Amino acid sequence: MAANYRILEAFNRTRYQLTGHGKRNVQVLKEAFELLEGSLDSDIYGNGNIIEDFQNRLAEILGKESAVFFPSGTMAQQIALRIWSDRKVLHKVAYHPLSHLEIHEKDGLKELHHIQPILIADKDRPVVLDDVLNLKEDISCLLLELPQREIGGQLPAYEDLEAISAYCRGKGIKLHLDGARLLEVCPYYEKSPAEICRLFDSVYISFYKGIGAIAGAILAGETSFTEESKVWKRRHGGDLISLYPYIVSADYYMDLRLPRMKQYYEDAKELAQLYNQCEAVTTRPPVPVSNMFHVHVRLPRDKMEAILVGIYEATDIGFTSHLRVVDEESCYFEVSIGDQYGCIPSDQIAHAFQQLRKEIAACQ
Repeated sequence: MAANYRILEAFNRTRYQLTGHGKRNVQVLKEAFELLEGSLDSDIYGNGNIIEDFQNRLAEILGKESAVFFPSGTMAQQIALRIWSDRKVLHKVAYHPLSHLEIHEKDGLKELHHIQPILIADKDRPVVLDDVLNLKEDISCLLLELPQREIGGQLPAYEDLEAISAYCRGKGIKLHLDGARLLEVCPYYEKSPAEICRLFDSVYISFYKGIGAIAGAILAGETSFTEESKVWKRRHGGDLISLYPYIVSADYYMDLRLPRMKQYYEDAKELAQLYNQCEAVTTRPPVPVSNMFHVHVRLPRDKMEAILVGIYEATDIGFTSHLRVVDEESCYFEVSIGDQYGCIPSDQIAHAFQQLRKEIAACQ
């Protein structure tokens, strides 16, 4: 932890940072509220124009009958899987071994909803049609994450998605989309959000990842599904008296950043190419399929940290704030492109990578 604290401090001191939209501070909220009239009414327990208009807007973007705003994606997705499981009276769902529900939610699905996860596919790749065809157990719902964050944001082929969707509908299996970063993959698939979502019975998207709002999520589907989700939202304590700070920031940054997703994707491919030109460095995937990817380095974490901190201090450019250990001889970090990358002079980026190549080569 001390090592990562050191790199975090050095990263925060840099003038330019290759990832993200900038610091998550009060200014994020102040900017979203700046042009709003002070007399604008808040929502009250899920009702009011400010929340209803936003939900209707997102339902239209996603091509679904209706949508519900949730304070968190963890809450929204557990509720979605609970609804589909109850309707089929079958409390088994399938998803990838590195799904957020499996590795980041403290067994919430099992402990709160008594739903049994069936893990499918290898850890190192996305779910494909053969994985679904080879399921040995009956399930009520299949969850697919697009992109699969824990393996660098990899994606299945769109044709595979279509085939999985058709198979699930034929078998009466509900298909749920963990679309936390759905908007970020549309440029790669060359599809609108609605075109992708038509393959799924329900969909969740996040507002604090690629969009960069303060928090919040949308769960969308047919009206009977979303109305039932509102009941579970109340049971989970998600019906705060007002959610308008989350909604205002989500609405503002959707307008600002949704049109920029293609540029983030192009920037990610450019940046990945720079990393792949460094000795002992590879990106996963080799060519990004969204604005995110992982950078793997064949050096111990402590050695890589020392290199990066030195480069940060010499160039005023930060690559990452955190390194994760793969084993004693290698480490990796996640890259997620946002507004900041395009603000950095290209000659300074080139100089920083020249230093990175030099320092890594010296360690080989």
